[in-house]
This record gives sequence, C-alpha cells and structure tokens, in this order.
Amino acid sequence: MNMQLVSKLTAADLNDVRKDARSKTYWRAIPQLLVRCLAVPAALASIVAASLVGLLSFGCYGAAALLERVRPLRDGYQFLSRAYDRFLDRIGQRVLRDSRDTPALRVMVSVSLTAVPIFVIQLLLLKPRLLLVIAFYLSLFGPKFQRSVRMFSAKHMEAHRPQGYFSEKYDKVLGRYVEFFLGYLYGDLPELGRTVHVRLHHKENGGPEDTVATSGYDRTSRLHFLWYLSDNIWTTLGLVPYAYFKARGDVRNQRRMFWGIMRYFAYFGAIFLYDWRIGILYVLIPLLSMNFIMAITSWVQHAFCDPQRPEDYFANTVTVFDDVNFMNEGYHLCHHHRSGLHWTEMPAHLERIRDKMRKSGSLVFRDMDFMRLFIELTLLRRMDVLADKLVPWEPMNHEQRLALLANRTKSPSE
Repeated sequence: MNMQLVSKLTAADLNDVRKDARSKTYWRAIPQLLVRCLAVPAALASIVAASLVGLLSFGCYGAAALLERVRPLRDGYQFLSRAYDRFLDRIGQRVLRDSRDTPALRVMVSVSLTAVPIFVIQLLLLKPRLLLVIAFYLSLFGPKFQRSVRMFSAKHMEAHRPQGYFSEKYDKVLGRYVEFFLGYLYGDLPELGRTVHVRLHHKENGGPEDTVATSGYDRTSRLHFLWYLSDNIWTTLGLVPYAYFKARGDVRNQRRMFWGIMRYFAYFGAIFLYDWRIGILYVLIPLLSMNFIMAITSWVQHAFCDPQRPEDYFANTVTVFDDVNFMNEGYHLCHHHRSGLHWTEMPAHLERIRDKMRKSGSLVFRDMDFMRLFIELTLLRRMDVLADKLVPWEPMNHEQRLALLANRTKSPSE
C-alpha cells in the first residue's frame, strides 16, 4: 500500500489537495519550500515507524492470545490483575483529586514501572540492546496498541483538568504527570494537550479554521490521508499551533507553546548528543509514531463533515461504541459539547443531547473503534461495512446510508 501511495504522489495531485486544505494565515508562516521538502518524507517515515511498532504490538497480542489458552496462566494473570486493581483503588483514594480517574492512574503506574526503568537502563548501558528496545516499545504500546490507546485517553482527560489528576498534596511533585513527563517517551510535546487541544481544537471544534481540520480532504482517499499526515508533522512539532496563536495575538498560549517546543527540542537534542543510536530508537521513532497516531485520530474523529455546515461540530464529530471504550473516549461529541464533564458522565449526557444530535444529523457507529473506522473508511474504503455499522436517527435503507456517508466524506472541490 505504501508503494501505491508513493506512486500516486505527483506534483499535480499535491497541488490539487493543497488548494483546499489548510490554506490559512497561520499555515503560511512556515516556508513552503521547507514544507515541500520535508513533509512528505516525514509522513512516509511515520508510516514506516508506526508499522514497525505495530508489528511488535500485534505480535505481542498474538502471543498473549495463545498464552491465554493455558488455563493456569490465565487464572494466575487474572488473580494478579484483580489484586493490582484493588491496590490501585486504595492508592487512588489517597492521591487523586477524583477517585473515578483510577483507570488513568493504572496506566500511569504501568508505564512508569516498565518504560521509564528500561529507558534509564538503556542510557546507562549506552549501546542499544535489541531486547531492551523491544521491551521498551511493548511497555509503551502494549498488545494491539491497547496501552497507547489508554495513555492517549489518560492524557486527553488530563488536559481538561485545570489542576491535573493529583490532589494538592501530590500535585506539587507529580503535576501534569502524563503530558509533562511520560509524554516525552511517546514523542508527545508538552502543551499539545493543555494548550493546543483545549485552547485551539475545542475552540474551533474541528471546523475549517482548526489546525487539524479534515474538511479540505477526501476522507476516503489514501493519497489525501498521506498529504494530511504530511501536514500533521508541523502540528506534532508544535509549529503550526504556535503560528495559530501568534496570528491571533494570543500571547499567553503562544508563549506556552514556545516553551513546550523548546523543552521537547532540548530533550530531543540532548538524547541525540548523548548517543545518536539511542536518539533514533528511543526518541525519533516514538515521535514519528505519534505523528501517525495523532493524524489517524484527528482524521476520523471529525471525518464526516456536512458540506453545507462545515463549522457545525454536532454534524462533524463522530460517536463510536465498542467493547473497549476506555474512559468513554468514543463519546466524542459529548466531550466537545461539554468538555469539562467527567468522562464517567458521558453516557448520561448523550441521552440529554439526543434530540439535538438527531436534528444536526450527528453520526453514530456501533461495534466500531476509531482505528477500525480509519481502516474501513480510508485504507479499505469499505463503505458497505460503515453503512451496516451506522446507527441512523430515522429509518434508512442501505443505499440511503451509503449516500449519506458519501456526502459527508467528500472534499469541497468535488
């Protein structure tokens, strides 16, 4: 698939996509020559990096599935997991502002007890060790990307906590632990959550002026996603959000973004100066993988725009329901409607806004997570599958569902 994408990437194609996509004042702050020369290679490198990480993650998932069939191992794991949960429940009562956030505490503790020691050991050993590298990525991403999904949700919800997760006594030490500490290991810049996500994305709500808007692209096109991924590297590096705040005279958030960029670049440079091999394996690959993950998430969460109302977030924000809905991440429209609402209250809130969702034509999918939505929508372009998973507000036959999805995913130039 990667070779097909590359072969289709002609200058004419890119110019056609760029005509409608992200042609905003703050985007022009980045020299076009730099964009042209670096963006596409960065996108292709992100695909390669995420593919390597994915190979390890899904390989681990397959091995875990086989081991789960061994009853003594399964029973032992379940016993330890339940004991671990009970222990964290007690800890959460003491250290968290809201004990309902204990699921986030679990993923924080898990990464802190695995990825952080591995990284420190690797720095002390200097020369990269293959087994340590494998263990590092498995501790970050987990089987089938499950741990990275949980960490993404934990960071997302932390960004909306004015005082973070931890109670006042522990906040002095731990602060915004996910974004400002663990985030470095994932290639996630400081302030992309607290500042960019909250002060930019929730202000624009996925509309035309959002730095991660998808309305200028055909969301069923792999080529368009490649170009979107190319553009997204500048958001991942914090440069486009910085330009956005600067263009609007938002000095406070511009300053926050500047120091977030500087802190991460200092970390990036220090590791590469220490040892370039460790820099590539432990810093660059996570950064490129994060670019890919961020692009997929932004691409699908606001993929189904109404061409007549591109700024209506009730229409362009997707809601998905699946078995593993960690911290209710799938209730994305509820979150945009009341971003300060605690994640445990999202299901009840959906019932309160159901009538407005119906009037706005909000799209809801069942038995679907965001990764599968991306695969079906863009990689495989199986609109039949999405039509079957769509939960319509009024009776619709299969052809009507397909027509609705087609109308909501086409680019403005069509």
